[in-house]
Amino acid sequence: MTESSGRSPVTRRERRWALAFALLVMLALTLPYLLGYARQGEDWAFTGFLYGVEDGNSYIAKMLRGYAGDWLFRTPYTAQPQGGAVVLLPYLLLGKLTAPPAQHEQLVALYHLFRYAAGVLAVLATYDFAALFLKRVDLRRWATALATLGGGLGWLLVILGQGNLLGSLPLDFYSPESFGFLALFGLLHLALGRALLLWGLVAYLRPAPESPRFLDRPGVKTGLLWLALGLVQPLFVVVGWAVIGAHALALLVRGYVRDHQMSWGTHLRPLTWPLLLSAPMVVYTAVHFQLDPFLAAWTAQNLLPSPHPLHYLLAYGLVLPPAVFGARALIRQDARRGWLPAAWVVVLPLLVYFPINVQRRLAEGVWVALVVLAIVGIEAFAKERAGLVRAVLAALVLPTSLLLWVGGFQAAWSPAEPVFRPSEELAAFEQLATVAEEGEVVLAAYSTGNALPAWAPLRVVAGLGTESIGWPGLEMRIAGFYQSGTGDAERLALLSEFGVSYVFWGPEERALGDWWPASADYLRSVVEVGEYAVFEVLMEGD
Repeated sequence: MTESSGRSPVTRRERRWALAFALLVMLALTLPYLLGYARQGEDWAFTGFLYGVEDGNSYIAKMLRGYAGDWLFRTPYTAQPQGGAVVLLPYLLLGKLTAPPAQHEQLVALYHLFRYAAGVLAVLATYDFAALFLKRVDLRRWATALATLGGGLGWLLVILGQGNLLGSLPLDFYSPESFGFLALFGLLHLALGRALLLWGLVAYLRPAPESPRFLDRPGVKTGLLWLALGLVQPLFVVVGWAVIGAHALALLVRGYVRDHQMSWGTHLRPLTWPLLLSAPMVVYTAVHFQLDPFLAAWTAQNLLPSPHPLHYLLAYGLVLPPAVFGARALIRQDARRGWLPAAWVVVLPLLVYFPINVQRRLAEGVWVALVVLAIVGIEAFAKERAGLVRAVLAALVLPTSLLLWVGGFQAAWSPAEPVFRPSEELAAFEQLATVAEEGEVVLAAYSTGNALPAWAPLRVVAGLGTESIGWPGLEMRIAGFYQSGTGDAERLALLSEFGVSYVFWGPEERALGDWWPASADYLRSVVEVGEYAVFEVLMEGD
């Protein structure tokens, strides 16, 4: 990617710096994972994830479904019938590159290899985006570093004992889309999504040559990049649409205010190809998630609401004042270019409080725009003290990411659930995989159910809050199954309702109740490993 006219092109030397920086950042973010593997031993095995372990296990489970032959997504975290959908395709594809033995290790290694690559792409895309607005190389580097590693004032809230202010953690501790560090640290598809989103915006702002080929026409590259983005994270395409739509509207209004004319064709024509080419996956996803009963139920449970507006103010408050000045300066220099990050920030409140179930996702990428605007503002108004102001800003926005990184080392150093799993439990999973047929349903406690599909190509009644349909009601029923006061008729009804073939029994299940499965004549022990056992459900006549 290169810049629009009016800015110095990105040189090879800059490319080398950006690549070296990206590789170094991703190496640093991989070190805690390597420590986790070094710390596993006879009793504990590392899951491969340091935070968001439930989601991490689910990604590996999706990859395992890809290995098993799936091309359409069907979650293993429910016993409900599913038709399948083109969702989370990268994970299904990665799974097809693995095979037994030691398959779980291969899956996790592939995940982190591609997380590393996706992170590098996200950093490179960030540099290209920053280069559109910043002429000086040192400022491009500052913007890239702060946009990649920066966060908000969450660290200060924690120090002040306000880590749960207004019922929510600070955004920089749990929202990868609000900043980006967490995506690089552990979320492959979100890091890749950011790269495609930003590169699409870079292509959108590039001027067309006088006699363009098809790929050089305004918006075509953006549309193709966002078509690929739709296969990774369709909602980020909607973010892209909102940004270029707000940009076009800002230019229309500006033209009317200045010249009392609405140049509809000039400003709306560049939207044509990005919308047309990237629409298929967005439309498919929107329609399919409405019409498919399982996907509709999944959507209803997949809740990512935005917190109180004060949290966004605390997240972005440090960069917002200089960003306002930066937007003013950029718009004066080049209105077409300058209005894009400015309009993105202006439309942010509408995005993050839009009435959908995944509001937080719509903040994706805005941190990059804010940082770029803030760097411009500092240079424009701090003048000779700009270097000092940038250093102070860095000192204030980096601590949260540093805390998260150090926390990753701490989690890796001390083997404990959920970052680690007991070795005997995993041995029981692997033995069950040799006994059971692919896709059969296992009843287990929630924690067990979350981990099991990442090691065995089986389904569970529940194990992931968003994908285990009816989880709030299932929680009490599963707990009741393991309690001695529950009658066999009730247990059999649950086993029949969900088509359960096996019942898992380990410490997590014993914590739910004191019932002994071996006492039931409709269960037969098929796996025994230390504290763990698995019982097959005997059908009539067995």
